[in-house]
Amino acid sequence: MSECTHNCETCSANCSSRDPASLLEKPHEMSQIKKVIGIVSGKGGVGKSLVTSLMAVKSQREGYRTAILDADITGPSIPKAFGLKDRAVGNDLGLFPVNSKTGVEVMSLNLLMEDETSPVVWRGPVIAGAVKQFWTDVIWGDVDFMFIDMPPGTGDVPLTVFQSIPVDGIIIVASPQELVGMIVEKAVNMAKLMNIPVLGLVENMSYFACPDCGKQIKVFGESHIDEIAAKHGVDTVARIPIDPKLAAAVDAGLIELFDGNWLDELFAKITGETK
Repeated sequence: MSECTHNCETCSANCSSRDPASLLEKPHEMSQIKKVIGIVSGKGGVGKSLVTSLMAVKSQREGYRTAILDADITGPSIPKAFGLKDRAVGNDLGLFPVNSKTGVEVMSLNLLMEDETSPVVWRGPVIAGAVKQFWTDVIWGDVDFMFIDMPPGTGDVPLTVFQSIPVDGIIIVASPQELVGMIVEKAVNMAKLMNIPVLGLVENMSYFACPDCGKQIKVFGESHIDEIAAKHGVDTVARIPIDPKLAAAVDAGLIELFDGNWLDELFAKITGETK
């Protein structure tokens, strides 16, 4: 057995002297961040960035100082949803996030690149390090709610976020297919392992509302989200329909102009309000 180096960052041993809190990184000294919410999914393409954007828009509309840390380094979508074109700038003190039209602070790798279409060909540890720097080196200022748009899965970046950033809770996003139900459970179980509460489940593309009669058509079959929520003791479930106007708003960078009440109950839970 190798001798202890007293460096927990490079040691995988689960010894009695290891303090999980010691792995947490402090934000930039000029930042005051009150609450951090992670938006996660077990697989890609289920609408995680959409939920992140809608939650941030709702928070900003309610008068809270809001920020988004885009941790999806290889597939950043947040700048497009908010129509952000300006590059992030910095000085000797650190980096500054880019403000959206309504004042949401955003930091994303796309805001640092000359060409937003250039691929990010980095290995996992480098990607995880970049996410950590978005927390430690960005001057966020005073923030009431920070939403972290996580990459899909349970790999390096989600693990880095959970270990390095004081996440207060997560929201899990899924689509209605039964296979995704199994993937959702992986995300729930990872949160349990990291002792992070699951604040709610969001089912995106849950249904399509007929524009003539209003009937809800289950395009992807019957939902299993309530069963999963009950199984794991999650008491808040939200459903977002298939809405071409919502997709068009994201593509046009106008997510801040879109109005929908699907996430109101979930946001109320996060803020501690009652409806």
